Amino acid sequence: MEVHIGNDPELIRLAQGIRHQVFTREQRIPAELDLDGLDEASFHALATEQGEPIATARLTVKEDGSSTMARVAVSEVYRGAGVASAVVQALLQHAQNIGVTSIELHAHSHLKGYYEKFGFEFIKEVEIVGEHQLIEMRRQLARS
Repeated sequence: MEVHIGNDPELIRLAQGIRHQVFTREQRIPAELDLDGLDEASFHALATEQGEPIATARLTVKEDGSSTMARVAVSEVYRGAGVASAVVQALLQHAQNIGVTSIELHAHSHLKGYYEKFGFEFIKEVEIVGEHQLIEMRRQLARS
């Protein structure tokens, strides 16, 4: 498995394909909620297996140095194999490398413990998207 980080049009297209399968088809989240206009201004981690895209996550950096991690999605057959952890870890490292000061995310509430393993802290419950309760979590990053 390889993880690529970038924001070129082809990488974004492949990431959107995984997200469409996971969010729109499987989780029944409306496509317009996923395609929020931030893809071109964000960094995307794309995991591939033998050249095939299998997972993605997105990091949107703000002018003040804070950022938002979102759109973590793994193809069904690769779930439970550590693929999500690989893309999350890759984005955390990239964020550190480019001087990001903090990362916020909105995750499904049942993933609270998972993200705590990466150093994220629970902030509060937020909106319900589709039928999924989301929670806000945040991680501060050390300055290099």
